[in-house]
Amino acid sequence: MIYWIHGEHQEKSSLMKKRRTRSHIIADLSANHVEKQVLLCGYTVERTVHDYGVDLLLYTFTDEGEIENETVSIQLKATDDLPLLKDGQTIAFPVEIADLEYWLGERFPVILIVYDAQRDIAFWVYIQSYFERRPEPNLALVGKTLTIHLNASDVVHTDAVRKFARFKAQVLDQVRGVEHHEE
Repeated sequence: MIYWIHGEHQEKSSLMKKRRTRSHIIADLSANHVEKQVLLCGYTVERTVHDYGVDLLLYTFTDEGEIENETVSIQLKATDDLPLLKDGQTIAFPVEIADLEYWLGERFPVILIVYDAQRDIAFWVYIQSYFERRPEPNLALVGKTLTIHLNASDVVHTDAVRKFARFKAQVLDQVRGVEHHEE
């Protein structure tokens, strides 16, 4: 391209332009994939503008269309190279300790969703429940990341989204007592 600057023409290199990378594309595809399942349930989802470990907030509604209290937080991770273990049923995905500390401090469910862009399929894990069923590591001793294992049978579809709503309802029922994050 040629631009006129102060009466002179100069060629502008395409290297100066910002680029939309594959990681940008698959990140948007992951959000779109989850949003569709949420909308099919009659719920809504909002993308967070400033991402500090949560990409989407899931709002749920009663069968009569009345909004329900609280939200489910969703963190999206997208990949072209799904890290599947040899058993073919376990996805090993590293997460940042800073994110994990934040998620475990949340009262209401945090769902980590890993999107396989090559197959257009997403998998989920309920973070608080995951760590209630396992001894929580001393995060100060772990390093910068910790590998989370997702079950390849936990696919994001409308039934899964409705489960997320039930997880939230269970915690909401416990607000006056001790919280348990059970699947």
